[in-house]
Amino acid sequence: MSKLHMKQMNRMKTLIKSLAFASLATLSVTAFGQDNETPTQRDNEIQTVFRTPTGRASGGYGALTNKFTRIGGDFANLAGVYGGWYVNHKFLLGVSAAAATNNIPVPNQYSVDPLRNMSYEYAQFGLVTEYVLGSNKPVHLAFNLFSGAGFTVQYERHNWEHNDFDHHDNNDENWFFVAEPGVQVEVNLFKWMRFSPGVSYRAAFGSDAAGLSDSDLSNISYNATLKFGRF
Repeated sequence: MSKLHMKQMNRMKTLIKSLAFASLATLSVTAFGQDNETPTQRDNEIQTVFRTPTGRASGGYGALTNKFTRIGGDFANLAGVYGGWYVNHKFLLGVSAAAATNNIPVPNQYSVDPLRNMSYEYAQFGLVTEYVLGSNKPVHLAFNLFSGAGFTVQYERHNWEHNDFDHHDNNDENWFFVAEPGVQVEVNLFKWMRFSPGVSYRAAFGSDAAGLSDSDLSNISYNATLKFGRF
């Protein structure tokens, strides 16, 4: 892999770490902010499954999510994090990052080196918004939209314990745009934690990777998400 490509990959990893840190920082700031409630806000208190109601005009939260989908016809597990500012019990504006954790084998006809065990890496990062209906109810709906950049690369992978992503040439670097709308059923477990299973559709635009067209990268995702913060 050229030094230029290695620098690009390092910048990509730094950006993903920065996005995750930013979402956690946002959560920390809002969690320790002052709580100035009006009578109207108290009338709209959040109802939870296990605790008594509480209400706030705005806050923030971070989320850990895991998606199950298919990329290039093969199963892909995407682990992700997102979070941001949550306004008036309804609207989230934040950042998101996710990446594949399992082996997605490259077919020999598309491999940059058929003699090695090449795998596709997939990742995406960008902006995320959520609009929540009836946030104060124990069970309600949340609609979300991710929009940002996606990338794929071929790399040599041995197994989970010994992954050569950082130590060997990474090839066929590919960047494209991703839009992913979705919907979740959100359950208020506690005033500070929610469980949100859902479904989304990932649409890719502009991919030119060997063996991964836009249609190969676009697919339905099923996810399970835990959210922590001030709702």
